[in-house]
Amino acid sequence: MTQTYDFIIIGAGSAGCVLADRLSANGRFEVLLIEAGGSDLHPWIKVPLGYGMTFSDPKVNWRYNAASDPGLKGREAYWPRGKVIGGSSSINAMAYVRGLPHDFDDWEAAGATGWNWDNVRATYDALETTDEPAEDGSRRLRGKGPIHVSDLTHEMNPFSEHFLSAAEDMGWRVLEDMNGAAPQGSNLVPGEGLGYVRSTVKNGMRWSSADAFLRPALKRKNLTVAKGALVEKVLTENGAATGVRFTQRGAQVEARAGREVILSAGAINSPQLLQLSGIGPSDLLKAKGIEVVQDLSQVGRGLQDHLAVCHFYWANEKTLNAKLGSLWGQGLAALRYALTRGGPLSVPVNQTSGFVRTEGAAQPDVQVYANPASYYTTPGGKPHIDKGNGFLLCMQPCRPTSRGEISIQSADPREAPVIQPNSLATEEDRAIAIKSSHLLQQMAMTPSMQAVTTERRSPDIVPMDDDALLENFRARSGSVFHASCTARMGQTARDSVLDSRLRVHGVRGLRVIDASAFPNVTSGNTNAPTMMLAARGAELVLEDHALAS
Repeated sequence: MTQTYDFIIIGAGSAGCVLADRLSANGRFEVLLIEAGGSDLHPWIKVPLGYGMTFSDPKVNWRYNAASDPGLKGREAYWPRGKVIGGSSSINAMAYVRGLPHDFDDWEAAGATGWNWDNVRATYDALETTDEPAEDGSRRLRGKGPIHVSDLTHEMNPFSEHFLSAAEDMGWRVLEDMNGAAPQGSNLVPGEGLGYVRSTVKNGMRWSSADAFLRPALKRKNLTVAKGALVEKVLTENGAATGVRFTQRGAQVEARAGREVILSAGAINSPQLLQLSGIGPSDLLKAKGIEVVQDLSQVGRGLQDHLAVCHFYWANEKTLNAKLGSLWGQGLAALRYALTRGGPLSVPVNQTSGFVRTEGAAQPDVQVYANPASYYTTPGGKPHIDKGNGFLLCMQPCRPTSRGEISIQSADPREAPVIQPNSLATEEDRAIAIKSSHLLQQMAMTPSMQAVTTERRSPDIVPMDDDALLENFRARSGSVFHASCTARMGQTARDSVLDSRLRVHGVRGLRVIDASAFPNVTSGNTNAPTMMLAARGAELVLEDHALAS
């Protein structure tokens, strides 16, 4: 028997959990949330530093690989994505970064009416509860939102203080809060400078979108969650989405949507599912034997991501490696975490970050990452921390102009789509790769960094000229997993997939609400803006159906 719901949400990730909560809250609507993965009740998900262990775990991770990328010397990058309740918010590095004001003003300029900074800032304010130290040594909470954002400075590795000293050497502001206001009367913007990262951690454990939004909603009888369910197709009739077909435990199931189907499967899976459902570039669909429901040329196109280049250094002081670079140290850290929910395992390894400007830039155009540890991932996907005391300096250009593409390989929903990043395809992106590398050179040579550096590990970026810097960036930069813009909002069906209310052009009753919908990638980490977008998207859905009731 086919079950009918008011709303069907595909994907229980950063966006889908928000939607499930908001659309079920008033009790009027029956909501079905479908997730391909399983439960997030997994120790490595809950332990903040455990994301190194889920980085390539097929039980919770789609484990995608991008195609050979000419801009990166033909390399094929690994792209982890969450396949679990909570989606990528259950396996990410937990950095909570709103983005910069001009990111969202640019969204509006691209046709996403109503998505300017003033509007999205109000949504952020309503969503957040900030946990930070008080003057008396206790903790204080600001705000009453479901997203718990913690200041974990008290658990940060002491070596990170050298990064803040280096920031001062560079003439950068030391931030109290990356998401805080800029100083009055300055020409700086919020987040400009370097400071300790705020994290989605609560009481020493990861606080994912599932923790913040889905768990409270599960108490409601009008919300149904289908786990281990792979959606094969959005069903359509007469130009409208009417339901979905999915497989669960070997059986094929159909569910009907009385009001809307909402794709929240992420920047890879949402465009894949649109194309599998006959919504996308007609030439691609016909080539794969799929009947064209709506010819939308931009579905899957417009892909953006962030690339960072990192360099390794040996230190003359203890870094996080001293605590986690041996089995003995890892055991002690695990014991401390089990007893107190504190210590090295309670803090993500990305401890300091912020936004800075290259020479002559009108806005911050590079994000800095400085980590008090040196580590790498083995060919088998396991994290390995160096035994010696090491650290990392990384630079990430904020707003790439290159656009890639997601496209299905066949009509089989189980076959991963082709991910073509098209990195460094524009002159602007190649220029900022060089400029950001200059900043890394300069930071490495500050008095504060030189005082604690015993060796700049090979390849040493300091002596490189511009040609060598670009070659180094092509050879060594990597994704920081901020895929977005593959079903972007815009003005018309010629330049976008969605209107400013997140509705798919030409298909009634169908929306995409996740990072796919970004008109352009925000300057920093994308989990916070994805949850913000979902909260605003839920408001738009409810507004439309209040009028229709």
